[in-house]
Amino acid sequence: MKILILTGAGVSAESGLGTFRDKGGVWTRYDLSEVATPEGFARDPQKVIDFYNMRRANARGAQPNAAHLALARLQSEYTRGEVTLVTQNVDSLHEAAGSDALHMHGAHGVARCAACDARWPAPLVMSLNDQCPDCGRPETRPDVVWFGEVPHHLPRIAGHLRTADLFVAIGTSGTVYPAAGFVAEARARGARTVEINLEPSQVAGQFDEVILGPATETVPAWVARVLRER
Repeated sequence: MKILILTGAGVSAESGLGTFRDKGGVWTRYDLSEVATPEGFARDPQKVIDFYNMRRANARGAQPNAAHLALARLQSEYTRGEVTLVTQNVDSLHEAAGSDALHMHGAHGVARCAACDARWPAPLVMSLNDQCPDCGRPETRPDVVWFGEVPHHLPRIAGHLRTADLFVAIGTSGTVYPAAGFVAEARARGARTVEINLEPSQVAGQFDEVILGPATETVPAWVARVLRER
């Protein structure tokens, strides 16, 4: 059986990385049109660089929680097929837990050259004067997919959606496309679908099963159940 898992901000919330929409979340404190769009970067690149320097510093002290560790266990111990993990998160907590994940919205631990598209590990504090190690131009930006940009790895993700037997969305709000449409694509191909969330997402009605509760409790329990199944 092929399992495809999509994770969102809810899986990292209990590691101290709040979601965009929770009380005190990023959307309540920042105008994302100013810090998370190509237009905002063009208007005030220093503000955008400062915003991601702050987020990178915040994430640096975070540790994987029980949900991240359980998903890493599933990837490592599942023997009846393959487990593919796709994340909307730009933190590196899946990797820190031992998982291999496709970051469809990029990663704030990676810098990107806007001129030649080269990528390299981002320093803790990025500067607009940082030069690209490939072309030498000072065109540095975070390798994060902003609103209005095309997410990473879409052809690979589409291939996984076509062949998945089980699609699981964990900690997602169901409001950001194209990820919010993955459940419909998976169902159309005959996959069973499961949502694991603190509260029902906006697309919860499209899932065959909905499991509610904190990710650190629900995800390890679900992983244990899957690993017990024969």
